[in-house]
Order: sequence, then structure tokens, then C-alpha cells
Amino acid sequence: MAITLSKGQRIDLTKTNPGLTKAVIGLGWDINHYDGGSSFDLDASAFLADESGNVQNDQEFVFYNNLQDPSGAVEHTGDNRTGEGEGDDEQLTVNFSQVPSHVEKVAITVTIHDAEGRNQNFGQVSNAFVRVLNPETNEELIRYDLGEDFSIETAVVVCELYRHNGEWKFSAVGSGFSGGLAALCRNFGLEV
Repeated sequence: MAITLSKGQRIDLTKTNPGLTKAVIGLGWDINHYDGGSSFDLDASAFLADESGNVQNDQEFVFYNNLQDPSGAVEHTGDNRTGEGEGDDEQLTVNFSQVPSHVEKVAITVTIHDAEGRNQNFGQVSNAFVRVLNPETNEELIRYDLGEDFSIETAVVVCELYRHNGEWKFSAVGSGFSGGLAALCRNFGLEV
């Protein structure tokens, strides 16, 4: 049975799940019914950040145009351009044993592709969630439903996986940004 978290909550991931070396991070969402003339394309990404919160190089930013970091620790399973259907819309896998030693956290984000050009924002998105699965058993370990806290934001830091005393923990962040992917990249120290 999955543990359901609220915004701001943190929980042990590897300590409470002994032997867990990999996790699947599933993200999903629905689009509210409206006719804005353009379809929505939401994209999941991962930023592999050091203890100061910065990504050391572009290759440690995993997204639809860079599906895996150089260490092989974080992999994006592919872009879903419609978000149609049930279940996860996009997934990332994290192999904890391969995360480079300088990486202290893996921030999982979702952005709306070309949000400004299409006049779209997270106020038009509902039922957004993230869940952590054990790929060995397909068991859902953690779930965080984001709720309807957003209005004009075009990017969201959904959660973070971070190191603490040699173990990995999960933090339900739910922090919105305006300015889309470019704003997120700047937040993690990358030049756009």
C-alpha cells in the first residue's frame, strides 16, 4: 500500500524499503476542458543537483532531448505529447547506486511546452500526481497528488529525491514557477 504525502512532507525511501536500488518515478496529469486552439504538451524532467542546488553541466539535466545522464543513473523513458489515457503520462527511472557522488538531489519537474506561445498554465491542469514505484515488484511505494494550487505557473518542481546519511529520501515539493523550462534551468544554475 502506497504512502500518500502532502506538500512539504518528506519520507525515507531506501531505508524503509531495504534492497531498493532503483525506482520508477511516474508522473500524470489531466487537462481541464477548454478550447484554447492548441493542444497541451507537458514534459517531465530531472535535474541532478549538487549540495548547493546547482546542476554542474547540461548533461545532468535529463529531459525529452537528453534521455539519460552520463552516469546512467537517471533515464527518461520518452516524451508523451498528448497525456491521453490512464496511469502515468511520463516516467523516469532512477538507479540510486549509479548516482554520481557530487549529486545530492534529483529534482523532478514538469513543464508545459511552449506555454507562453499557447497561452497555457498549470491552472488549466488537474489531477497532477507523482508516484514512486519499485520496478522489481511494480508496487507503488509513495504517491503525492499535487492538488489545484496553481494558476499562472508554467513549470512545477514536483518532488525531490535526496541523499541523507547514506540513504535516499523523498520530498513532496509542489513549487510552481512562471517562465517555463528556462526559469527552471536558471533556478538550477544552467544557462539558457
